Amino acid sequence: MSVLLPNMADFDTIYELEEEEESLSFSEPVVRSQELPRPRDAPDPVAVRGAGHITVFGLSNKFDTEFPSVLTGKVAPEEFKTSMGRVNACLRKNLPVNVKWLLCGCLCCCCTLGCSLWPVVCLNKRTRRSIQKLLEWENNRLYHKLGLHWKLSKRKCETSNMMEYVILIEFLPKYPIFRPD
Repeated sequence: MSVLLPNMADFDTIYELEEEEESLSFSEPVVRSQELPRPRDAPDPVAVRGAGHITVFGLSNKFDTEFPSVLTGKVAPEEFKTSMGRVNACLRKNLPVNVKWLLCGCLCCCCTLGCSLWPVVCLNKRTRRSIQKLLEWENNRLYHKLGLHWKLSKRKCETSNMMEYVILIEFLPKYPIFRPD
């Protein structure tokens, strides 16, 4: 029994495809990540920025409830305001506790070598997760059916180099993208 071994020099050689093979290949690459690629003709995502006057680690205490004109015809203004009201209620419930812990942590920061700020970091992470779960529930309940996807995303502020959390509303492709396993 003999085994054919490939020539090791062929591993480094780059071969060009002939025109026949190129015409048979797919025009878009296969994507295996969790996020779907945006179609080329899809509009840019809509960013709903924080409108509150208190911000803890980039998370504002309130998001803007003004209906973006880009979403006209995609979602009812009442549904948008209801969803934003749910997010703002979650922030109203959690952020005052975070602010109290932040003030307490700042007062004790020198004595604890910064360890007193850990509760604020953990509470802020818990608040972000609860908002993400709320947005995922909203997506499954309504927005995926309308061709929209809401998510909490970290973006650079327009006025400074600081980072802030915004709610991105992305437009989903009209047809599902085939992804082989």
